[in-house]
Amino acid sequence: MSAYIRPMSLFPTSRVRRVLLVILAAVVVIVVVLIRSTGWLDALGAAPTGERLARIQRSPNYKDGAFRNPEPTTLGAPGSTWKTLRQWLGGHEQRVPLGPLPIVRLTKADFATPPASGLRATWLGHSTVLVEIDGARILFDPVWGERASPSSLIGPKRFHEPPLAIDNLPPLDVIVASHDHYDHLDREFVRAIAQSATQSRARFVVPLGVGAHLEKWGVAPDRITELDWTESTTVGPLTLTATRARHFSGRGFSRNHTLWASFAVTGPQHRIFHSGDTGPFAGFVDIGTEYGPFDLTFVKIGAYGETWPDIHLTPEQAVDANTKLRGNVLLPIHWGTFNLAMHAWDEPAERVVAAAVLAGTRLVMPKPGESVEPSVLKPIDPWWRTVRAK
Repeated sequence: MSAYIRPMSLFPTSRVRRVLLVILAAVVVIVVVLIRSTGWLDALGAAPTGERLARIQRSPNYKDGAFRNPEPTTLGAPGSTWKTLRQWLGGHEQRVPLGPLPIVRLTKADFATPPASGLRATWLGHSTVLVEIDGARILFDPVWGERASPSSLIGPKRFHEPPLAIDNLPPLDVIVASHDHYDHLDREFVRAIAQSATQSRARFVVPLGVGAHLEKWGVAPDRITELDWTESTTVGPLTLTATRARHFSGRGFSRNHTLWASFAVTGPQHRIFHSGDTGPFAGFVDIGTEYGPFDLTFVKIGAYGETWPDIHLTPEQAVDANTKLRGNVLLPIHWGTFNLAMHAWDEPAERVVAAAVLAGTRLVMPKPGESVEPSVLKPIDPWWRTVRAK
């Protein structure tokens, strides 16, 4: 009597099928939830088209379908991917504060009296700075979102609340975004400003291509001015010029289809400079010669890393950049708000203070929400050390 051997099925058993279906359903739910957390991909913005794209293609800084840096640049050192991943996952740096940051909470009333010197800057965290200059108000790199990410659920989370609510902003003359990365341009902020009666006069000045995002989020085209490097526009008493920077752009899977820039602002009495995101490059000298000297510079000091040296200044390089720019007073930005690199959250502050002392650089280190006037310098208060000690 021969035993019957059941042939192996080419298809999974009903139990295995049920497990696979459960896993598939879970994956679908996760994907849908994540997509929904981006506003159904609305946070990614829009790609330039039509005349906007044609203007981009005419730019001398655009070649082979992408914008190019002023000198050869790599986003990561060759062969550094695994090293970066190991550092990100296995590093022991204190990348997030151990306690709450001391915030100076603000309302519209805090801006009712103009600065006595004609120039006052209020650091609102990361690269967001509200500047009152020669009777006008400029807001740089507006980010109010909880995360520097397209998603409201995942991505780097703020260390502190914005010191000033959007609806408490004083009437603005101009809003500048240096580029379209999530830690420099916030969709929810743009949508709120586009609908605000208080801010109906505010113009947006941005690098080439970034206007496509703004229009998608509700900003009227006649409120948007897009600039190529070295191009200028006038807003009230101010002249704003898009100056070169060494970085990259992109909110989705494509890169460098919109421009990135730093900005020089000239008023009747004062001049300021905002670096946006940048790595070291020779152009700081040219900017300082052409548009300086600057009463106040805002230069990035955080999110540096040894495996991406071309695209982010170190604190020491920021101090050097301020010197080359012919800056009178340096207010460091791009630190203390998001965990974006493999260094302790307060390391940029310690390093920039030490570098400024060695270089003889005049430095201000405000708390989030604190205002400073470069004509009235106070001794540096190392407030970040009190957070470390808690």
